[in-house]
Amino acid sequence: MAFSLRSYQAPDFEALGLANQPDAVLAPVVQEGVAPDNYHAMSIFPEYFKLDGKWILAKESRMDCVAVYDGSSIQVKKFRNLKKGEQVVLGRSEDGSEGIFLWADGFSQKQEKADVFAFRQQRSRETAFSQDYDELAELLKYERENGYVVWVMGPAFTFDAGARQAFSKMIAGGYVNAILAGNALATHDLEGAYLHTALGQDIYTRQNVPNGHYNHLDTINRVNSCGSIPAFLNQENIQDGIIYHCEKYHVPYVLAGSIRDDGPLAPVYGNVYEAQNAMRNHVRKATTVICMATMLHTIAVGNMTPSYRVTEDGTVRPLYFYCVDISEFTVNKLCDRGSLAAKGIVTNAQDFIEKLSRNLGL
Repeated sequence: MAFSLRSYQAPDFEALGLANQPDAVLAPVVQEGVAPDNYHAMSIFPEYFKLDGKWILAKESRMDCVAVYDGSSIQVKKFRNLKKGEQVVLGRSEDGSEGIFLWADGFSQKQEKADVFAFRQQRSRETAFSQDYDELAELLKYERENGYVVWVMGPAFTFDAGARQAFSKMIAGGYVNAILAGNALATHDLEGAYLHTALGQDIYTRQNVPNGHYNHLDTINRVNSCGSIPAFLNQENIQDGIIYHCEKYHVPYVLAGSIRDDGPLAPVYGNVYEAQNAMRNHVRKATTVICMATMLHTIAVGNMTPSYRVTEDGTVRPLYFYCVDISEFTVNKLCDRGSLAAKGIVTNAQDFIEKLSRNLGL
């Protein structure tokens, strides 16, 4: 099936009776890092602000941030980045009455009338996801030429040789533009390439090897002794795995540190706000985000990802967000946190990536 983006229908402010609404109220930041009272908090949806008599779309958005007007456009900022004198939009109404309008229907598609009562309307472990795999494969083919695909990954892939190989093929095939992960993904992937284990368990046979609990620590220690991951790959003549293919095909990866990290590896961000900023640099370019087997990183990225993207030519297009996890709780938790545009696939992440790779012909 041929893939095509859902078209965006901008709001007709005349038809909505909002053409003559007042301008949004602005107030200056008087204390750095603190928004004025009654600030307006952003969502994942397109939001318009009436300023200088015109409705202006915020070209970027991020949940739980504030809108700053610079005289010509809306900048969306986290509280900690607010500077004295910046003009913050005030107001808690989103219906246009305060010069603020949230537009959640821009990508709505007409659907045939469905039965009021019907079985299996939600997405769960019993859902048939065959169509989702087909749609995602076509989406990725489109994005390879037109978009920026960000993958958010837990370490589960590194525990299976087939999953590591499948994702490596996707990197080589051009379906990966950036990876956001933690210390564990890189550590166990490199352990698999270096010692053929993940947490001391053989990635092919799943048999625990003698003193295998040392293996991930030995890997971290060796990487850090080399000074960098590229130096480690070169010195140990490693030519397989996810991180190897990222380096080979110049795919950036951000490793955000955690209080529970071992080591960690040299490139892991130890400062949480530096890690958040590094992740955001890729999310700001993302047109598709696929999160797999990591609840905390999934929710973190979900909180910084809007439901739309404004391209360089001014086109407003949907931003596709997938959450893949074997736990229904994780998929539902993401939606509970406000990422209502996310599509969940409840399955084993290793099986998911191998099937998706096959659907792409890799």
